[in-house]
Amino acid sequence: MRLPPIWTEKQLDAEAQLARSRFRAERLGEPLENWKQVFDRHKSQFERLFEEYGIAWLDSLKAEQIAAIFREHLGDALRYLAGPPISDDDLGVLAEVEPLTAARLENDSAAGRRVLATIVQALDTKRFPWVLEKRDPTDAEKSASILASAALITAQRLSTARRNESKKMQEQGVKDFLAKELAFKQVATRRIRILEDAPRRGEFCGESMVGTRKADILVRLFDGRLMPIECKVSNSSLNSVKRINNDAAVKARVWKDEFGRTQVVPVAMLTGVYKVTNLVQAQSEGLSLFWAHKLKALKSFIESTR
Repeated sequence: MRLPPIWTEKQLDAEAQLARSRFRAERLGEPLENWKQVFDRHKSQFERLFEEYGIAWLDSLKAEQIAAIFREHLGDALRYLAGPPISDDDLGVLAEVEPLTAARLENDSAAGRRVLATIVQALDTKRFPWVLEKRDPTDAEKSASILASAALITAQRLSTARRNESKKMQEQGVKDFLAKELAFKQVATRRIRILEDAPRRGEFCGESMVGTRKADILVRLFDGRLMPIECKVSNSSLNSVKRINNDAAVKARVWKDEFGRTQVVPVAMLTGVYKVTNLVQAQSEGLSLFWAHKLKALKSFIESTR
């Protein structure tokens, strides 16, 4: 039974450097227009909060105004008045308003008051100093707070969108490669409790529960083994610890315990920036590593399982 390649530290370093270079080129090639469009959209939302709802005097807002803010899809902007910003889920928990919806707020004025009180308590007084000082803001302060808030939410939104899009592109790239280069057949996703639940040899499926953990792509090798693939995109060496060591490597151990060490080949498909020492550690723990920019290595391994 053929084993996947085990890379030397020197080999991992060379591929990591290449992946890093590709990451830089792609990031620097992103159009500035994306930032401008998203920034302008959020800037207009904060301007509406000031002009239409009077958030310059936040603690004087009424419950019905909070409901209206969420009805007009300005709830995200409202959450970003806090420092640090409060997520939608966290605000619902902190204000004891679950689910946090416009309909709930319209029918429950007490819930609206709790949401407002939570935002006021968590308000970023660096961006909104006049609130703490109990005075009217100057025009310059209002303008600065709008610009700072718009930049803050834009950075978060673009970062999240970039990460999600990169992962989707990587997953689709792997699926296309399996189908076109190896003639694997894509089948429906499913819950895999035992080997018999898995796709047949020469088939693969998208995101599925494999045992107790979810895999991005599940491949059934020609020799019958399962090959769950985790698609990982990292934008920093620090982030690579979370993506590889604290996630993919942990799943690899679980899958081997649940299905047997000889029955499963856990794989991480890598794109972006990774610290080589993290890769060496993950590989030593039984996680097989492949690079999205070098899929021919994956092809060689899969073909060796015929």
